[in-house]
Amino acid sequence: MNEPQAPSAPLLQLDNLSVTFTTTNGPLHAVRNVDFSMNEGETVCLVGESGCGKSLTAKAIMRLAPANAVLGGRILLHGQNLLDLPEKSMHTVRGRQIGMIFQEPMTSLNPVLKVGDQVAEPLRLHEGLNRAQAREAAIELLTEVGIPAPQSRYDDYPHQLSGGMRQRVMIAMALSCRPGLLLADEPTTALDATIQGQILRLLAARCHERRMAVLLITHDLGVAAQMADTVGVMYAGRLVESAPAQDLFADARHPYTQGLLHAAPSARSRGLERLPTIPGTVPSLQNMPAGCPFHPRCTAAMPRCKTEMPPTIAQGAHRTACWLVNPA
Repeated sequence: MNEPQAPSAPLLQLDNLSVTFTTTNGPLHAVRNVDFSMNEGETVCLVGESGCGKSLTAKAIMRLAPANAVLGGRILLHGQNLLDLPEKSMHTVRGRQIGMIFQEPMTSLNPVLKVGDQVAEPLRLHEGLNRAQAREAAIELLTEVGIPAPQSRYDDYPHQLSGGMRQRVMIAMALSCRPGLLLADEPTTALDATIQGQILRLLAARCHERRMAVLLITHDLGVAAQMADTVGVMYAGRLVESAPAQDLFADARHPYTQGLLHAAPSARSRGLERLPTIPGTVPSLQNMPAGCPFHPRCTAAMPRCKTEMPPTIAQGAHRTACWLVNPA
């Protein structure tokens, strides 16, 4: 009789991750106590308004946070804490174990290098291919991500490609060394809806083929609904709610998540002159309110919300940081 196998360890686990900026006016807490894990082949979406800490979380995983940022907690990749690695070792992790697609390919691609050479570079660096081998492999990658006439496009410069084509080049670069984890930071923000859909379908298909885990950063709940297995909602540097995607969209429990869902365009909003909005704005790092940082904008705020930070309560796979969920 076979004994039951122990569950495999997560591919990626963030344990109490924090990012604090050191400034002349004192420390600024930009990401606070973020916990979540990802398994092989899983897609996790982080959503929230601009300035909530989504992109900074992804950059922290890559150890690409600004120079004045202090990282705390643990970032475990295959059980190894990336915060313990010297920078030289992180060069191997980036590209080979973790790929990243940045928000704006025109600023991420080198304007004076041919796009094919930029796709080939990680293959030469991490896989040890010679120039001819890397060129052949890069052309295969350009074909795989749907770039027409890849042999001639190899010699194009970024400014000669459309926005959608540039993003396809970025995807080819990120996939080149077959990393186990892909970080995609708003990969379709600057694209029109038709091209956005094409890029998302391409990303989903290629990652599924490779059994890659994907951390997708987005402010678009429609994208999260389309792509995610699990959704995490960030506000003011904290992960305020996370759950399997279907559960979160059916039963959002944090008032901020509920506000985001109500503000998202849907069939129910047709005919409205204006979509519902969440009043107020995300607080600045220099002026973070006491207690729950969402309480100044929350219509359900209680007196204790103004003074006490709510703990994160787990109810099955659904985790929420709100006193309404745990009023005790």
